[in-house]
Amino acid sequence: MNWFKLAWKSLKNRRLATSLTVFAMMLSLVLLMSVERIRRAAETGFTQSISGVDLIVGARSGPLNIVLYSIFNLGQATNNVSIETYNDIKSRPEVDWTIPYSLGDGHRGFRVVATNEDFFKHYQFRSKESIVFAEGEVFKGYFDVVVGADVAETLKYKIGDRVVIAHGSTTGDSIQAHDDKPFHIVGILKPTGTNIDRALYISLEAMEAIHLDWQSGSAPTKDKQIAVAQIKPEMVTPKMITTFFLRTKNRIDTLRLQREINEYKEEPLLAVIPGVVLSELWQSLSSIEKILKSISFLVMLVGLMSMLIALMTSLNERRREMAILRVLGASLKHILGLIVLETVVLTGIAVILACAIKVVIEWALGSWLQVKFGLYLEPPLFATSEIIYIFVMMGLAILISFIPAFRAMKSALKDGLSLKV
Repeated sequence: MNWFKLAWKSLKNRRLATSLTVFAMMLSLVLLMSVERIRRAAETGFTQSISGVDLIVGARSGPLNIVLYSIFNLGQATNNVSIETYNDIKSRPEVDWTIPYSLGDGHRGFRVVATNEDFFKHYQFRSKESIVFAEGEVFKGYFDVVVGADVAETLKYKIGDRVVIAHGSTTGDSIQAHDDKPFHIVGILKPTGTNIDRALYISLEAMEAIHLDWQSGSAPTKDKQIAVAQIKPEMVTPKMITTFFLRTKNRIDTLRLQREINEYKEEPLLAVIPGVVLSELWQSLSSIEKILKSISFLVMLVGLMSMLIALMTSLNERRREMAILRVLGASLKHILGLIVLETVVLTGIAVILACAIKVVIEWALGSWLQVKFGLYLEPPLFATSEIIYIFVMMGLAILISFIPAFRAMKSALKDGLSLKV
């Protein structure tokens, strides 16, 4: 007797119950693998928010604080770094390149970052992806501004639009606006799925220019305003920056240079390795990861329970089927094997469909998830943990199937269809 063929015909005879059971198991497995995939993508996106940078240098505070305001534009620096110190460290022979970075102002809820052309040339994220312009070019004049993709999309900006920066405001609107020195958009960046998308970029000289007449910390009166036409190059030479990114020519020099910067005598500095700090920060969020995994296993449990319920509810209807099999010579062991085989077929179909749907979803939504949420679905397509989940689900399904299988055996005995085992 072809037991596989028999199991398949039995499942086909119960199409509705079989389909619903497969759907429940498939859905639970898709959710399980999707949660795991999103967890991996979130970790990758978080820990690789910046790439190719060996050290981030700022005023002495804490490593986490420096990483938060330098990479994620969150919070404020405790102090600034003098331009003399920056130029001194930049000129060291072991330094390959640097990127100056100044924070402070905002525009309608978005951060304004002052930097130079090296930012667009050297800054990388994830797998060493570079910043790319969707339109326009790098700022040239004092009052040119480049905007991130989210800024352009949210505020409906396009090349040439006028932008007024607010003094000391990084969220919401501010009444202390530099409206006497408006900027014009000269470039719009392509989406990256990182905090680059949520910032506006101006030159270091531009940051100095808009604050020339704000020496008292408040907006100047009209008679004390310095007009744009009055600004001269020597007036806007940068004096301070918030932080700077640094890459060494040789990775061996990184730790030695980090120690020298941390012991810098001219002013208190702190150099941090961004990859290390980001990994530690992600580990501190492990409770979120555990919650996601718990939800995943609960979903898998629901799928397995739906399979068990479907098999148990069908047993009473199948008593006639089992009786006929016994008459044809099937032993109780054959009855048990048939139920288990049906479970294997159900689970196998659910696994194949779940894997196929997962691949299709990632193919269809991969780019959108990367741009919109910063979830970078990098290889492998199926991680070791996901493969383990598949085998765990199949193993548990087989174990659970013994419950209705033994129930079927007892029913056969009650019906008096078997005198011998």
